[in-house]
Amino acid sequence: MTKIDYKKQLKNLYLPSKKQVVSVDVPLMHYLMVDGKGEPGSVLYQQAVEALYSVAYTIKFMIKKGETGLDYGVLPLEGLWWADDMSDFINDNKHNWQWTMMIMQPELVDKELVVEAISQVKLKKSLDAIDLVRYESFSEGQSAQILHVGPFSEEGPTVAKVHDYIESAGHQLSGKHHEIYLSDIRRAAPRTGKL
Repeated sequence: MTKIDYKKQLKNLYLPSKKQVVSVDVPLMHYLMVDGKGEPGSVLYQQAVEALYSVAYTIKFMIKKGETGLDYGVLPLEGLWWADDMSDFINDNKHNWQWTMMIMQPELVDKELVVEAISQVKLKKSLDAIDLVRYESFSEGQSAQILHVGPFSEEGPTVAKVHDYIESAGHQLSGKHHEIYLSDIRRAAPRTGKL
């Protein structure tokens, strides 16, 4: 049986520096995704994360038991964050925050496999957000990234470093705020890679 460590293969994206902001080119990748609105930790948010992990692990085991026998670690949870009025982040109006939670899928995963995995999860569990899970490609291109270690409430200076780096390079902020949760957000105080 072959085991692939996608976090190591994509270490420029999934093992960022905590000392300095770096520029990374994020290629087109495929994700399981769920969209929502409101505060992290809300009921919908928790349901979305549970559905994503359930489908991601089902896919992993389907592949491991399949013809290829390939084994791999499920990739970390990631989140895109934005608000119609970005001052909602500064003013901590969490009920207005919008998000897409997602888990990157290896190239060997396709839409048919995702549909089958969702069907299998539905047979085993009653998950409120399972019908919100979708499979979609996403491309960011050139991005700035740093590792934040610590609670979310202390990430302001880290985000400011990223913004300063972008502006000092003569670029403008664009796209959504992208976080990669390097530890399981359901079990530990998360470390986030900022994109």
